[in-house]
Amino acid sequence: MSRKIFKSGNSLVIALSKEMLAYLQLGESDEVHLRLDPEKRQILVMLAESALSTSAVDREFTIQVADFIEEYRPALEELGTLQGH
Repeated sequence: MSRKIFKSGNSLVIALSKEMLAYLQLGESDEVHLRLDPEKRQILVMLAESALSTSAVDREFTIQVADFIEEYRPALEELGTLQGH
């Protein structure tokens, strides 16, 4: 899905679709954490740390899981389709 960047006030904004927000269970006023992966030129969107455990180990684990899912998403999705067979 492609999205355009547009100006809103003094900021540049990327709007997320209703489907994407529903999938992530996010809504207006929810806080998210953005993580830049300069190597892959990607921005990862995760629940804000305030919504997660305050433990540094839990934060690091959450980031590692998000990175793993992003890197192996095609394989994980393929495995999901095989589960019903």
